[in-house]
Amino acid sequence: MAILYQKEKRIFTIHTKNSTYQMQADAHDRLLHLYYGRHTEGEMDYLLIFRDRGFCGNPPDLGNDRTYSLADLPQEFPTQGTGDFRSPACELETADGRYGCDLKFDSYTITEGKYSLPGLPAVYAGKEEAQTLKIVLRDPAVPVRVELYYGVLPDLDIITRAACIVNEGKERIWLNRALSASIDIASGDYDLVSFWGHHGLERNFQRVPVTHTEQTLQSRRGMSSHQFNPFCILAEKDTTETSGSCWAMQMLYSGGSMAVAAKDPFGSTRFQMGVAAYEFRYPLEAGESFHTPEAVMSYSREGFSALSIHLADCIRQHVIRGSWKGKVTPVLLNSWEAFYFNFDGEKLLRLGSEAKSLGVDLLVLDDGWFSNRSDDNSSLGDWTVNEKKLGMSMQELVRRIHDMGLKFGLWVEPEMVSENSDLYRSHPDYALRTPGREPVRSRNQLVLDFSRREVVDHIFDALCAVLDGTGIDYIKWDYNRSIVDIYSAGRETGRVLYDYILGLYDLLDRIGKRYPAMLIEGCSGGGGRFDAGMMYYTRQTWCSDNTDAIDRLKIQYGTSFGYPADVMGAHVSIVPNEQNGRITPLRTRGITAMPGTFGYELDPSKLSEAEKKEIRAQIRMRNQDADLIFHGDYRRLSSPFTDPVTAWSITAKDGSRVILSAVKTALEFDAQQYVRLAGLTPDAWYRREEDGVLFAANALMEAGFPLPAQKGDYTAYEWHFTRVDARA
Repeated sequence: MAILYQKEKRIFTIHTKNSTYQMQADAHDRLLHLYYGRHTEGEMDYLLIFRDRGFCGNPPDLGNDRTYSLADLPQEFPTQGTGDFRSPACELETADGRYGCDLKFDSYTITEGKYSLPGLPAVYAGKEEAQTLKIVLRDPAVPVRVELYYGVLPDLDIITRAACIVNEGKERIWLNRALSASIDIASGDYDLVSFWGHHGLERNFQRVPVTHTEQTLQSRRGMSSHQFNPFCILAEKDTTETSGSCWAMQMLYSGGSMAVAAKDPFGSTRFQMGVAAYEFRYPLEAGESFHTPEAVMSYSREGFSALSIHLADCIRQHVIRGSWKGKVTPVLLNSWEAFYFNFDGEKLLRLGSEAKSLGVDLLVLDDGWFSNRSDDNSSLGDWTVNEKKLGMSMQELVRRIHDMGLKFGLWVEPEMVSENSDLYRSHPDYALRTPGREPVRSRNQLVLDFSRREVVDHIFDALCAVLDGTGIDYIKWDYNRSIVDIYSAGRETGRVLYDYILGLYDLLDRIGKRYPAMLIEGCSGGGGRFDAGMMYYTRQTWCSDNTDAIDRLKIQYGTSFGYPADVMGAHVSIVPNEQNGRITPLRTRGITAMPGTFGYELDPSKLSEAEKKEIRAQIRMRNQDADLIFHGDYRRLSSPFTDPVTAWSITAKDGSRVILSAVKTALEFDAQQYVRLAGLTPDAWYRREEDGVLFAANALMEAGFPLPAQKGDYTAYEWHFTRVDARA
């Protein structure tokens, strides 16, 4: 069994294939964290230190015992008001003005299978794949019950955490903080790895020391955001891609999240993640409950690469759902950079014909197909097809694209409304805005109030009116601004941002069930909502609006730490690049986009015959390698932030095949560069498919592979290796 309970000491032990997690309900009924790390046997309660420390408060039920203080003991779900002045996981307030709670162990259950969360995405698994531990805590003085959930997928080295907080009293209470996961590591020096960014340059790798200054990373934007991705790693100082201990926390949540890391005065490190504290004050009436979004945790003692593979496998196998789970997604051509708003049906049909001749599978019509939309200043919310602009109905356009042998997709932005729209003129109250104040505009649009059921229902009906009966195969679900005006009539402000996300998930869930064969790609000005919560509803996510191949090396590098490569929307676009003007070879653009979902952002009619020939070859190569890309292990072999070459590999699970890719980002005269591979079968031999040359796996991993000397800016390379039984 993955979950064990030692009755005498009341110790809970969770084992995965390579890790152990342990906690104890101690003699005073406090739930203390003991250990999370390398797989081990035994009981780690000996790690607890009881000592009289100055200015550390002692719980009242311990009388004059000054050696027991929650100020320095490691805890599973630390709360405000117990004498622990470190970052709490839970803060609450009662109707009569009391703050804090002191939770005591009440009971536990162990069940087969994985728990789920009402209205929220969660890792799913069958009874043969997972177990669930539920621990119930209660406060003797405040009528509140907290249920801590631990989901264990032992084969993947995954432990999930969530909490349900229940008001068991007769009066309202407020939650001022409700985090999903918190661990205290007794000793050691660590770094915090996080992923910052902005529109067009998302998920930049950042590694800083964890110090005695509390670090709080938080999105206040109502979404997971370009600026802070809801995924962090705690790592030992010497951790590399292939060695060292590291712990990951990743939120399955698309609203604002926060992470906290700090070393306390006595050398313990606290690491936490959950819903952002910004504008969060959630009311619970008598009998009501609040579920925290789920946090996914994993531990590796073999460096960052192994940790990334744990998380990628979890998302692929236990987060992504629906008919596209485990399948290779189609190569697409998006109309945006070909036409922007200037198109009609005949132009789209010509684009489809060109796309088909290149080997593309899916034509996507981007913004501008609805109502009076001719620029980005109007019509959001009016989801009616502009047949006058198209010169035909949507049904006819889709049918004619299908007749070419292509799938057809459509761009939508369902959460937004333009003030210049019929919807806003009819229902200005549907938008989030503060009474008596002009709203803060972004991209000249407002955000619909998805915390209200009637608003979500209206958009659902409007989308269905477009999608029903058309045979549309794909939608790109965009979201192009942050939430500023946090106000919803009749709803406490402190619950609006959380309830908004519940409304979004409800809409996505209904759309997915109504159109089960449809592929949905998430987007938020590119990668502004690139999170595991959205991946529960959308098979893939547009990685960034910046399609420049060299910038994408950094974006995709950071993204790969927490997410599988095959969810990353990655496309080839024209040069000079429309975002930054850089010129890169078409081969480099193709190799950079290859490990993602793969597609194109361009007008094929403007390409030379040589370029078209190269694109056909790229698509053939992608189709040849697709099974490996979508099911293999992605490994970072060098860093675009520090190295003159950015290299990566994708290796079959059994080590039988590997793709090695590299892009030179710096020109150094007469410099020889080597790339060390990883994840090959030790002592085996590998044949390079391009020319049949044999290489020893150990040599490739220890000495590396030399890159050819080749002149030119941003040269890219790709090779395929196959393991052979013996050296010929």
